Amino acid sequence: MVSNKKIKIFILVFSLVTAMFSYYVWQIFKTPNFNVKGDSYAILIPKGADFKQVLDSLDKHDVVRDKLSFRFLAKALGVAAKVKPGRYVVGPETGNWELLRKMRNGRQDALRITINNFRLKEDIAGKLSKQLPYDSTYIMKMLDSNAITSAYGYSPETISCLFIPDTYEVFWTSSFDDFMKKMQKANKRFWSQKRISEAAALGMTPIQAGILASIVYGESKESAEQARIAGVYWNRFRTGMPLQADPTIVFAWKDFTIKRVTGKYTAINSPYNTYRHAGLPPGPISIPPVDVIDKVLHLEKHDFMYFCAKEDFSGFHNFAKTYPEHLINAAKYQAALDARKIQ
Repeated sequence: MVSNKKIKIFILVFSLVTAMFSYYVWQIFKTPNFNVKGDSYAILIPKGADFKQVLDSLDKHDVVRDKLSFRFLAKALGVAAKVKPGRYVVGPETGNWELLRKMRNGRQDALRITINNFRLKEDIAGKLSKQLPYDSTYIMKMLDSNAITSAYGYSPETISCLFIPDTYEVFWTSSFDDFMKKMQKANKRFWSQKRISEAAALGMTPIQAGILASIVYGESKESAEQARIAGVYWNRFRTGMPLQADPTIVFAWKDFTIKRVTGKYTAINSPYNTYRHAGLPPGPISIPPVDVIDKVLHLEKHDFMYFCAKEDFSGFHNFAKTYPEHLINAAKYQAALDARKIQ
């Protein structure tokens, strides 16, 4: 009888101890253990860092709540002995096990980088330097290098044509070459044989079509008339007439506050001055949206050789087939600028 009672007590105590131990283990593994302000926090582990450096960084930013359990499990899982570099994201509900398992396997969280309508290479460099572990000076050096850009089929002037606007997933530990190769793959997907053939039918290469699309986008954000504007420039391009595109003048000056392109501005000595130089400029003046590139590939074929912004400042344009007709449209617009005292 006594023996049975002792056995029952032992079983009860053992069960309680086991339950308590199991609960503690569950806490170590699963309980949320990170101070996260907002939706998430990214832990960045550079190449060559050891676990002590990781802990110092976490302590500095007060990321880990229960440091003892985190260190214990890290040691048990072998993470403390060999740290794998990368970007690891934790949320308000993330526990030790979830994070440490990712760190042990090197299963880092990708960055989402959006490439959109950048005007200058400096804009691209600035954007990437905020998300990837390269500073803007290094990126500019790469984009300005003939040796580097030619490896992808471009020049420092045309390298912006490589970038197709989209959102890309990139690992924080990727080399700059890895990133550029990802851009190259996206570019090849976009420039299908169909699009290449459409450009060729217009007497243009994909790079030339991209340059023209950047000018069209600089002229008008109105989708309804972009194909018509592309048609005007194509008419000029194929007949050898200077494009006389105001957005290229603004780009040449690198002053995007210019609202009225006058003779003072068109006198600039620049290969991007399409008033002085016939044909396309050496490179794009922005990274145009993909739909604008397609507008160029399916441009409107017509007899218009001129266009001018409408005097109502609606964002649309008046088109003309002859120069005298164009002068009438231009006079209306100039008068509207004068009335608003726009210099």
